[in-house]
Amino acid sequence: MTPAELASVVLAAAHAVFEQRGLDRAALPASTVVERPRNPEHGDYASTLALQLSKKVGVPPRELATALADELGRAPGVKSVEIAGPGFLNIRLDAAAAGQLARVIVESGAEYGRSDRLAGEKINLEFVSANPTGPVHIGGVRWAAVGDALSRLLRATGADVGTEYYFNDAGSQIDRFARSLLAAAKGELAPEDGYGGAYIAEIAAEVQARRPEVRSLDDDAAQEVFRVEGVALMFDEIRTSLRDFGVEFDTYFNEKDLHDRGELDLALNRLREQGHLYESEGATWLRTTDFGDDKDRVLRKSNGEWTYFAADCAYYLDKRERGFERVVIMLGADHHGYIGRMKAMSACFGDDPERNLEILIGQLVNLLRDGAPMRMSKRAGTVITLEDLVDAIGVDASRYALARYSSDSPIDIDIELWTRATRDNPVYYVQYVAARTAGVARNAAEVGLVPGDADAFRPELLNHEKENELLKALAQFPAVVATAAELREPHRVARYLEESVAASYHRFYDNCRVLPLGDEEITDLHRARLWLNNATRTVIANGLYLLGVSAPERM
Repeated sequence: MTPAELASVVLAAAHAVFEQRGLDRAALPASTVVERPRNPEHGDYASTLALQLSKKVGVPPRELATALADELGRAPGVKSVEIAGPGFLNIRLDAAAAGQLARVIVESGAEYGRSDRLAGEKINLEFVSANPTGPVHIGGVRWAAVGDALSRLLRATGADVGTEYYFNDAGSQIDRFARSLLAAAKGELAPEDGYGGAYIAEIAAEVQARRPEVRSLDDDAAQEVFRVEGVALMFDEIRTSLRDFGVEFDTYFNEKDLHDRGELDLALNRLREQGHLYESEGATWLRTTDFGDDKDRVLRKSNGEWTYFAADCAYYLDKRERGFERVVIMLGADHHGYIGRMKAMSACFGDDPERNLEILIGQLVNLLRDGAPMRMSKRAGTVITLEDLVDAIGVDASRYALARYSSDSPIDIDIELWTRATRDNPVYYVQYVAARTAGVARNAAEVGLVPGDADAFRPELLNHEKENELLKALAQFPAVVATAAELREPHRVARYLEESVAASYHRFYDNCRVLPLGDEEITDLHRARLWLNNATRTVIANGLYLLGVSAPERM
């Protein structure tokens, strides 16, 4: 019996009690939930339904809980119901009902853990969005791992998600990039405000190979060639490195398009219609202080130039005009000050900043070698890049390590730890279970042990303490996925895979032999345990998929 199935049984018992007592059934919720008690000695599941309904119907919670417990105790699959505290229901399932979960998981396959919890939500999720002036640095790599995992979680819970990379191909940083390429091509030092690193010389050389005529142009014309070609080359490299990291975006949005299509003027006019613009000292200002910002923001300077914030306004409006009800933006730790102005901007458009705009801040990442932070990339010169991280520990370990921690916490990634083939390496610990469960299934097939028809499955045989512990862990997966999606916290999936599934499976494997020994006859217990083994494989694979990490069949 799955948690969702048990929740339906609890609700059905409540309907029966209300009918028996003549209580108003309009007070009953459309659905309810059951949860795992923190202390396993309190039962398999717990429900607070009696506490929730008590005031609505004027019945003391323990009295209502007693009636619910009596009715629920007669339901098939329920072994016992105990009342705790002011009216908690602690529920124990019989072995057959608990063991049926293994069949449900195996038959559900990749669908197990998915739900419609966020169905109807249309979400635009923007992450990474690194400027095309250099390789993706390790901070951006964190958002690549977390953002992609979050998009998978949101989709797994029914949301309509569009992932987006905002490509800053306009503005002063692009001019500095172009001047840096021109200087490299001329054999000169980078401008004081320019970009360094070996990649600048590489791109400058590639531009000259593609456009040899650039050597004969004057500096202004040559700089424009380096700007157009250099940005294109840099962005191709960024897209390729992200694709190799397993991250693809639905939309790559060019900032320059906002300017070319007149969308900054459109945003300006919309804000003027809302009554939040004013002119001062020849510039156009947005009165964001009306909505909690620490100061008003300039949209258009006195010389007619647009500010970066004006483009932010136009880009936000563009997303909303494309039908996204919720705009989620992931930003680095150095952008914490953007939250107030962006929330205020959303309100200036007439939106609800708490409903329509969500900004997530990611903290710093350090890559450690021999216990000391690595400071510079061999190629980028000033930062650690995506390629540096992948070269050091691989794609799977990189993605798992970056998604394993709450994004609002700084993290240190120890190269020695994450390349170790031991249990203290978290990704190895989880992937080892994926490989071990696959290995058990292969070895079982070799000796003629197959799960058999679902109708012949004997779930009541899964009554060992470690089998029950593993079943409880597997049952938590849908709730973990839903919570991780709603709270925007992919690390919950990683920690669940490690601390609940992998830990429980290892204890199950050590105490409950799946394969027959020698010439031992194959029994229904062996088959039942194989179902449980395969169910574990399914949950591990589904969980790792949500993190963008592989579930190997061999290690």
